[in-house]
Amino acid sequence: MNASAPSADSLRAALAGLLDGLPPKQAAQAVDRLIANYRGTTPTDTPVLRDRSDVAAYAAYRMPATFEAVRGALGALREAAPDWEPRTHTDVGGGTGAAGWAVAEAWEEQPPRTTVLDWAEPALALGRELAAGALDMEWRTARIGGALRLADTDLVTVSYVLKELTEADRAALVTEAARVAQTVVIVEPGTPDGYERIIAARTLLIEAGFTVAAPCPHSGACPIEPGTDWCHFSARVSRSSLHRKVKGGSLPYEDEKYSYVAATRFPPAPATSRITRRPQIRKGLVLLDLCGPDGLTRDTVTKRHGPLYKQARDVEWGDSWPPEDEG
Repeated sequence: MNASAPSADSLRAALAGLLDGLPPKQAAQAVDRLIANYRGTTPTDTPVLRDRSDVAAYAAYRMPATFEAVRGALGALREAAPDWEPRTHTDVGGGTGAAGWAVAEAWEEQPPRTTVLDWAEPALALGRELAAGALDMEWRTARIGGALRLADTDLVTVSYVLKELTEADRAALVTEAARVAQTVVIVEPGTPDGYERIIAARTLLIEAGFTVAAPCPHSGACPIEPGTDWCHFSARVSRSSLHRKVKGGSLPYEDEKYSYVAATRFPPAPATSRITRRPQIRKGLVLLDLCGPDGLTRDTVTKRHGPLYKQARDVEWGDSWPPEDEG
C-alpha cells in the first residue's frame, strides 16, 4: 500500500496517467454507446464493456461517479456501524474497481482485502493497472448472474450491476450475497427504476435476516407510495479535463444521483431520520424533508432553535438528522 491513502484525488491521478493520450473522439463514441446502454431498459445478459476502448471510455466517464456514489453509501454505513471493520471485501461486477477504491478509503487505516469479480476481462485488466502499487486487490473473471457462487466475506458491494441482469438473476445474486456476507451494500442509479431495484434487493436482504443500516432509519416498509416518488441521493463529482472532453461538458463538476441500501447481519445504529431532499434554506428558517420511523415528514428549524438552526443550515441531502449531540 502506498503511503498516500486511496482517495478521489488519487483515483483521478491514476486515471489521468493511464488514459493519457486517449483520443477524446474515440472515447466519446464509446461513451455514447455506454450511455445508451446505461439509460436503456433491457437487461444485456452480456458484458457491457467489450474491449479496451470501451473500458477506457467507461473509466473516464463512469468510474469517478461510481466511486463517489459508493463512498456516499459507505459513509452512511460507517455512521450506523462505526466500530465494524471488514477484513475481506468482494466487489461483484466491479469492472475497473471503483468500489474497491471507495472501500479502501473508507477503512484507510487498515483496508480490507478486495476481490473484484467481473465478466469483462478488459475491465479487470485496466482496473489492475489502475490499482497497481496503490491497492490490495485480486481480480477474477466470473459470469455475474444467478449461477454465481461467492466465498464467505465480510463485505459485499454490488454497484450499478443489477440493471444488467434479468429479474430472476438479480434476486439470485442478492440472495447469494446475503448468504456469504456480514454486510451488503448495493448501489443503483438514482432513477425510479433504480430505486425499484434497490427496494426489491432491500426486501430480499431483510427476508434473509439482515437489518437495514442505511439510508433507511428502520427495516420496515418504505413509506413512499409506489409510482409517486423515489428515494435517491446526490454526490458531487469533480471532472478531469478528459472527463469534460469525453462528456462534452464545461463545468468542473457534475452531480451523480444514486439509490442504495446498506444492510448488516449484526445490529446497526441507523439514523434517527434521513434527509431525503436538498434542504431549503429560507430567511430565518430551514425546511428539512425527512424519512423516519413514522414515515415521511417535514421539519422546520428556525433561529429559535439556537445551535440546532446553525447545524440545519450546514446539513446536506442524505445526512442523518438530528445531529447526535442534539438527539
